[in-house]
Amino acid sequence: MKKISTIFRRIGDQATALSLFAVMSVPFFFSCVDNDDVPETMYTAKKLTAGAFLEAHQDRYSEFTALLKRTPYFSLMTTYGRYTLFAPTNEAIADFLKANGYRSVDDIPQGVCDSLARTHIMRKGAIFTSDVPEGDIGMNMLDAILGWSSDSDVVNDNHLIYYVNKNSRMLEYNDSVTNGVVHTIDHVISASNDFLPEKMAEDSTITLFCEALRLTHLDDSLHYYIDNNYSIGSDSVYIGTSERCLNNGNPRMKCIWVDIRYFKYTAFVEPDSVYHRYGIRTIDDLKAYAKQVYDATYPEDAGLYDDDFTHRKNPLNRFVSYHLMDRLATYNNLVGNELTKDCWKTTLADPEDFYETMCPGTLMRFAKPSGDQQGIYINRRGLMSRLYDAESRGVKVLSMSESGGTETNALNGTYHYIDDILTFNVHTRDVIFNCRMRFDPATLSADFMNGNGRNHKYDNGVDENTIRGFKRGFIKGWELSEESFVGVTGNDIWWASFLGHVVVISGRFDVTFKLPPVPKKGTYEIRIGYTPNEERGVIQAYLNNMPCGIPVDMRIYPTDPEIGFVGDGSEGATTEEEIKMQDKALHNRGFLKGPDVWYQGGTGTSNALRALNLPTRRVLATESMDPDKTYYLRLRQVLDDPEKYCNFNYLELCPKSVYGSPEGEDQH
Repeated sequence: MKKISTIFRRIGDQATALSLFAVMSVPFFFSCVDNDDVPETMYTAKKLTAGAFLEAHQDRYSEFTALLKRTPYFSLMTTYGRYTLFAPTNEAIADFLKANGYRSVDDIPQGVCDSLARTHIMRKGAIFTSDVPEGDIGMNMLDAILGWSSDSDVVNDNHLIYYVNKNSRMLEYNDSVTNGVVHTIDHVISASNDFLPEKMAEDSTITLFCEALRLTHLDDSLHYYIDNNYSIGSDSVYIGTSERCLNNGNPRMKCIWVDIRYFKYTAFVEPDSVYHRYGIRTIDDLKAYAKQVYDATYPEDAGLYDDDFTHRKNPLNRFVSYHLMDRLATYNNLVGNELTKDCWKTTLADPEDFYETMCPGTLMRFAKPSGDQQGIYINRRGLMSRLYDAESRGVKVLSMSESGGTETNALNGTYHYIDDILTFNVHTRDVIFNCRMRFDPATLSADFMNGNGRNHKYDNGVDENTIRGFKRGFIKGWELSEESFVGVTGNDIWWASFLGHVVVISGRFDVTFKLPPVPKKGTYEIRIGYTPNEERGVIQAYLNNMPCGIPVDMRIYPTDPEIGFVGDGSEGATTEEEIKMQDKALHNRGFLKGPDVWYQGGTGTSNALRALNLPTRRVLATESMDPDKTYYLRLRQVLDDPEKYCNFNYLELCPKSVYGSPEGEDQH
């Protein structure tokens, strides 16, 4: 068994706070925040650090305090920074001692003490229950994923209760201290040391999928964790300083390099009970089901690889690998980010994200509908509670509260239960993916997500690092020239950017990255979304090293006659048909307006990206594409100026059936 028993490597003690200052007051529980507006009747710890908070309540935390004082981490809890501390009560420590045969805290081996301390401290940031209502909340200092789920306390008028990793109940939460927040728990948190395949193998409810995972040997692909060849130091400094990432060296826009390169994975798994609904009770039944589905999707391969379960075109191999992704995708990181609930106009389109899977040439489409069918769905096509057709309902990803009591986080990834069988069948290929596919560039490499580039918060405070920098040679699917810098900005509600962030490409850069696969053969437009500005560069794009027309001058505003942006309703365009004609004329010049579903500053404003004269979509190429082929997009800075940069906001792959349809492409 491939297992790590204890990890002693200390990483990332310096605080890079998430700047989350939220209030949640729930009856029966203490809910305390460090805020001048807190009522006098509510307890606050404005003058106490987390360490001092524990010492001030020794009747409750004396045992945990004694444990922490055997490690360097008690001192850390008394220093400046922003931390989230889960503090077990004395009774919780007593239960742990009894269960493990220790007479007292002094009997716990030093390595176990160290691991326990790090298990209960989040690596970075103060996280309140109102910041992440449910789901995975990040990694602790042992680099294990922690998450919380909620339930109703039927004994106490159905008050909301929280559990950490499903087993440790939060007795009190949101006790704000000067260096973060303290949550009190009734059981010591258990953090798994297992890699993902071993963690899944312990789950008695998913035996069929795990048997198929072993039979295809795809479990061997899920046993990587930390890249020992990765390091940061003087060789990682970008042109003299890691702060010159954006905005001509504006000191508010600091960059922090990812300190450890992780390999992590996500699996979406049907419980055995789901298979049983379809009469699938043995591995042979599952093989037959997979063959039926994938022989229809790939008729050219039918019968050729049935007995070689390790072959990537074997039906069972395709079935299993379509359930896997090569990056950590926690539940609340699957669709959009924390800004989506405020900035996405859900009456126009469901929030969505697209991801490449570990099954070659395939994608998954994630949607988060509102209305009666709330939740997260894979391969769903609809709007709110309305579906495109009866077959387009998709497969629901169960939340932590819906998943029962099983802990599903492993050392190098996580798995999610799903409520129906997930396949890349003919309907999925031909109907679900007959759409414009818009990719957040922060999902275009596993390293962006595994390095927490996708969903960190932007803050211009002096203690905040607002760009996650990714080192040349260690970005999966990307190749960078020596003078190239690539980083992901934090999320900010007032940025005129889809999802409120961008991938920054700066320096005298020459960058090439692998495009996601297209779902089926056909003609596609390849587009890039960006926001023009005088600080941007002039970019020559190449598809598989063939130039894509003339360079894109990102300094030119859409209202320039060269682009010809005309606002809806202006210059005589008062009807829907006239607006469509203006859009068509703009498209003929190789441009589109920004999407109308995202609102800078929130949907309460009038700042839909489509209405602003900044966000722009540029058609880079119109190409016949094949899912069996690999395509690379190269972006090269034409200007000889290291201060100019590209703010890569999103990538679109749009089939001709959509942009060339008689009714025209929608504005979303």
